[in-house]
Amino acid sequence: MELRPGYKRTEVGVIPEDWNVEPIAELSEFITSGSRGWAKYYSDEGPLFIRSQNVRDGCLDFTDRQSVLPPTGSEGSRTQVRRNDLLITITGNSVGNVAWIDRDLGEAYISQHVGLVRLLDASLAEFACRFLSPHSPGNPQIWASQSGQSKPGLTLKNLEDFLVALPPTPERCGIATVLRDMDALLNGLELAVIKKRDLKQAAMQQLLTGRIRLPGFAGDWETKTLGELFNFGGGYSASRDQLSTEGYCYLHYGDVHGSTKTFVDTRADYQNIPKLNIPLSKVSSKSLLDDGDVVFVDASEDDEGTSKHVVVVNKDKVPFISGLHTIVAKGKTDELNHEYRQYCFQTKAIRDQFRFYAVGTKVSGISKTNIPKLTTPVPSYAEQAAIADVLVDMDTELTTLEQRLAKTRDLKQAMMQELLTGKTRLVAAEVAHA
Repeated sequence: MELRPGYKRTEVGVIPEDWNVEPIAELSEFITSGSRGWAKYYSDEGPLFIRSQNVRDGCLDFTDRQSVLPPTGSEGSRTQVRRNDLLITITGNSVGNVAWIDRDLGEAYISQHVGLVRLLDASLAEFACRFLSPHSPGNPQIWASQSGQSKPGLTLKNLEDFLVALPPTPERCGIATVLRDMDALLNGLELAVIKKRDLKQAAMQQLLTGRIRLPGFAGDWETKTLGELFNFGGGYSASRDQLSTEGYCYLHYGDVHGSTKTFVDTRADYQNIPKLNIPLSKVSSKSLLDDGDVVFVDASEDDEGTSKHVVVVNKDKVPFISGLHTIVAKGKTDELNHEYRQYCFQTKAIRDQFRFYAVGTKVSGISKTNIPKLTTPVPSYAEQAAIADVLVDMDTELTTLEQRLAKTRDLKQAMMQELLTGKTRLVAAEVAHA
């Protein structure tokens, strides 16, 4: 392919002619990794200990925080981090993740699973981090260095050999500023999504238990067992290997576990629902899903997953087969509003009952014998509909925020591919302003 004027072909791809390609070794004061045996110094308080799980996509994540009381003397002195150090995970499941220490962490150390790169010019750290981070132009060389290995891992020599494409200083600073602004926008959206999720959860716990009543509603709620409200049946057994894009819609229990929604809509989700190509005559009517049916999983690897379920939205009466390890709840009466069903089994009280009846050690499960024993409060149909309307509106707002967040993430990735390769150049005015 013919090169654009002003561009050159390099080991890291096509870049502008006024950019340089440098190995990390040439840019660094030193490269090291943490020492083994730090676990014996773990403490509830003390300096921060940075492990592979703390190094994420370009930044540090201390959700899982560990402290140490390091030994006196010289041991670990070279593994004490500073602001503008570059960290790269070199072993473990998250190998190849990169983070830039963008603030003063005080006294902090790294584990043996983390590589530390201290650059001669600290101002290069942010750009180098972005260039090598996952989804960035320089990241493929990290994965290429592990090809053929039985276990993923990097050596310090690998770190020395990694290449970084460096634009002139003004442009480099401008690119860093643009991407930093994108990160700030993403952080704001992520916080907004978290806040909206928390508000929805709080509203559900209040409205679905009657602790807060919507205007115009009063009176006591009935308490009913699920056995009074539903008939229960099982699904049609088929393995994941039998599923394809042809045949009838099939609800695999793994897709219930993996869903972030509490409903599956045959109209909106049809293309994404796996299909099973068998004659419908082989499937019991109890395993065919109608609008408003609730499908629970009967097995989970943890207690939290025992209450996982989806409500079926099937206005078009599409043939839809419930699968292996599912319990199908078909309404005996019309007492429960269909949209209300999408929320009423998400309360803490219901989850606690599922955990109480769950059996098993390695795998938790609930049986068709026990699930009818669970109880739920049942407000009037009108109040159910009103509660569902409130929660549907909150879901709509949450979905809009999540979609905006996803689009912004995609935009950032596209910008990184353009800016970090010089395919799109910042104009002089933008660089000067940055």
